[in-house]
Parts: sequence; C-alpha cells; structure tokens
Amino acid sequence: MGLPLRRSKVEPPPSCPLTACMSLLHGAWCPNVIWYLSGGPRRFGELRVDIPRVSARVLTARLRELESKGVIARAVLDTSPPSVEYSLTELGEELVPALRSIVRVGTRLKEQRGHVHNTPARRKMAA
Repeated sequence: MGLPLRRSKVEPPPSCPLTACMSLLHGAWCPNVIWYLSGGPRRFGELRVDIPRVSARVLTARLRELESKGVIARAVLDTSPPSVEYSLTELGEELVPALRSIVRVGTRLKEQRGHVHNTPARRKMAA
C-alpha cells in the first residue's frame, strides 16, 4: 500500500488565459445577459422579457457582477422616473464572437441530436 496523496496547501497561480476569460462568463445567466446586450443597450425590464426564466433577484446579481468585472456599463437615464440602461463595454464586446462560436457549436450539436428550433438566437447567429 502506497502513501496517501496529500493536497497542496497553496492555490495554483492564476496564469491561464482561458481561466481568466471564463471567469467573466462564470455564473448562471451571464452569457445570456451578454448575448442580449450585444444587440444594444437594454433596460432591466427588457432583459427580464429577453430572459424570462431568470428571476429579478438573480438578474440583478448578474448585472452587478458583470458591471464589477468591467463587462457591462450601467447608465442612469435622465428620465422621470429615473431609469437605468445597461450596455456592453469594450471588454464585453470582445466576448461576443466567442459566444457566437459557442452558439454555432451548440446548434450543430442540437441538429445532430434532432432538437433544432428556429430560435431568435439561431436567427441572429445566421445573420
């Protein structure tokens, strides 16, 4: 019987570029939020309609998280009542081609398995 494998007491250095990029997309609904903001600025209520399965609480958390990471920008509009609009930053725009590639692969996988639907995301990807 060999000696048991001991776990390291230190974290590995954060040097992997893939890990850095994926940390921006981490979290439920983050890719969806980025996807819908790629079409232009959206208000909170519009994003709730775009992503009907996300709760208001989770959407708020994702928007704050993406804003803190520099992926989206939050702008308070000078309206009555005040309104907030979200848009992609330059960093957020850089993620859109990667998301489009993921959508293409996912579409092919669904086609292979016979689960293709003509969704707005698929129509946008084809454009």
